[in-house]
Amino acid sequence: QKPILLQGHERSITQIKYNREGDLIFTIVNVWYSVNGERLGTYNGHTGAVWCVDADWDTRHVLTGSADNSCRLWDCETGKQLALVKTSSAVRTCGFDFGGNIIMFSTDKQMGYQCFVSFFDLRDPSQIENNEPYMKIPCSDSKITSAVWGPLGEFIIAGHESGELNQFSAKSGEQLSNIKEHTKQINDIQTSRDMTMFITASKDNTAKLFDCTTLEHLKTFRTERPVNSAALSPIFDHVVLGGGQEAMDVTTTSTRIGKFEARFFHLAFEEEFGRVKGHFGPINSVAFHPDGKSYSSGGEDGYVRIHYFDPQYFEFEFEA
Repeated sequence: QKPILLQGHERSITQIKYNREGDLIFTIVNVWYSVNGERLGTYNGHTGAVWCVDADWDTRHVLTGSADNSCRLWDCETGKQLALVKTSSAVRTCGFDFGGNIIMFSTDKQMGYQCFVSFFDLRDPSQIENNEPYMKIPCSDSKITSAVWGPLGEFIIAGHESGELNQFSAKSGEQLSNIKEHTKQINDIQTSRDMTMFITASKDNTAKLFDCTTLEHLKTFRTERPVNSAALSPIFDHVVLGGGQEAMDVTTTSTRIGKFEARFFHLAFEEEFGRVKGHFGPINSVAFHPDGKSYSSGGEDGYVRIHYFDPQYFEFEFEA
């Protein structure tokens, strides 16, 4: 089926997020209707590249983190900026906890500043006003490149430049566990719908499936290019991976060799069963619609493509 093409970005797409119901897609500072690709509006205020975006449980607030050394909270409906947290370095990852009351974000290790994960409770306005998080966890060894909340908001799962995975308690800040299954940087972490599992995408050409609570390594999906993003289907045992070579090498190869397809793997068998072409550069972010009937991909080319699955896709799965 012909994808819906979302055009409205001058820069490459770094992250795509659906809200919980799936009627809206947030692509770095823009918000769109997922059903027809109509753009609703833009969250204006950042002066640098925006690295991350998240929406809370009831889609009232949107959180963004940027290379302009700030994390901002927005009113989803009006686009009004509600809060601004200034940081010492670029904000790489951000997210709301399950209740939407606590936000976390991580900052880059750059310009002499080390990487920190900060936690703010939005129910206490003084924390934002005074720029004083209730907890700040230093990560001196290697910077965090991706992070998500674990089930029930008890901890966060952080992926590092070194390929390490950590769990940090959201209450005490202590490191609960630490494993290293990847050999290179982790580019993306996404949880399953029920938050029992999560999938990582790495520069070491693999995506790996883990148990959220124990961090037990369950499955590996191998490709021959760096994987920038990976998502788990909410209804089938399917995984979609997006990637391609490094952005700086793209000009030297044709799109055919660059491997810019979205690739589908079976969760249990770890086998690839389909590819979807379309992007003119590496895919930086993929996300399934919460109903599992479509998925979106955003690329270095600045386009977001919404793909609705054919009816055969659902028949094939039930027959299988």
